[in-house]
This record gives sequence, structure tokens and C-alpha cells, in this order.
Amino acid sequence: MTNAGKSTLSSSLHLRIPNSCVIAQDDFFKEDSLVAVDSNGFKQYDVLDALHMDRLMRKVELWQKDPGSFLVSQGLRTHCPSTSEAQENVFVLIVEGFLIFNYRPLNELIDKRYFLEIPYDICKERRGSRIYIPPDPPGYFDGHVWPMYLKNRQEMENTVSDIDYLSGLKSKEDLLDHVYSDVAKDIQRLMSTGTTELS
Repeated sequence: MTNAGKSTLSSSLHLRIPNSCVIAQDDFFKEDSLVAVDSNGFKQYDVLDALHMDRLMRKVELWQKDPGSFLVSQGLRTHCPSTSEAQENVFVLIVEGFLIFNYRPLNELIDKRYFLEIPYDICKERRGSRIYIPPDPPGYFDGHVWPMYLKNRQEMENTVSDIDYLSGLKSKEDLLDHVYSDVAKDIQRLMSTGTTELS
């Protein structure tokens, strides 16, 4: 959900996990002029149609094809790993966003799913303290953001399983420790089996 700490957790996780990178769904919003407007005049940013999900998927596919080269292209490594290096490493792709579990082609590729949630009042307070471009108009949170969150969450829960729900009220350190320890177990398991990719 919005303002629950997704970006902070993803960035911290990336810093702790070698050979990892982050793809953020927010980087794929369509131009403002292409985003639909509802009957109340609210821009419909909280729907998949407001995002270039095809472009996000192309980026994920580039990572899948050659994660070592992808890290170099993103400035996260200075050289491509040799074949022996690549076989000794597990490459981790962190995809973060508010609708990633609602997009089936992407969701089918995900190995680990974490969902950060916070109460309505905290979410509204955090949302109100942030500056967006374009800015949220008056009434936008209650008239669009929160109703769409509830709708999208219901859709997600009807179609997706194996989600680890986390409280965004916990400290950043506790959240990071929880997710990192969980992912680290999978990395160790994958290294022991010779698999090199986790998303």
C-alpha cells in the first residue's frame, strides 16, 4: 500500500544483498496526459492502466536474460561476472510497487512476496506529508487512493497466495532483519543447488 515503507525496505535490502538490484514500479508511470480521469475529476493513478507495465516487464526480462550484464548496465557492477563467478553467485531482483501482485505476468515470476500494510489513519497522515508531482488535489486520498487500495487488495487476495504480510509500523531495522533473514535462507538453498536467480 501507499506510504507503507516499500521503497525504504527495498533500498535497504538491496544494500545488504550482494548481486541484487531494485526495479521500482513508480518509475513506469505513464505521462500525466495519458492517465484517465474519473467522474470526480480525480486522476486514476492507482490502476494498472496508469503504468507502462510492458516496459517494466522488458526490464525484468533483461535481468532474467543476463543478471550480471544487467547489473553492469545499471552501474551496480564494474564488470560482468565470468561463467565460474556467475555459477557461484545468486542474483536477486527486488521489484517494488503498489500493484506488482495485481499484474499476472509479473506475479508469475516472483519467488518471494512481501506486503507492507499500515492503518488508514497512519497511511493518510504519511500521504499528506509527502509532495507529489502533480500534487494530490483536495479529497484525493479518501476519494480515490484509499478506495482503490481496498479494491486492488481484494483483487490481489483473490488471485495470489504465499504473501507475507508485514506491519509498516515496525521499525525499519526490524522489517529489514525479517525480510533479509528470510531471503538469505533462500539464497543459501539456491547456492547449494546451483540455481542463480531469485526474484
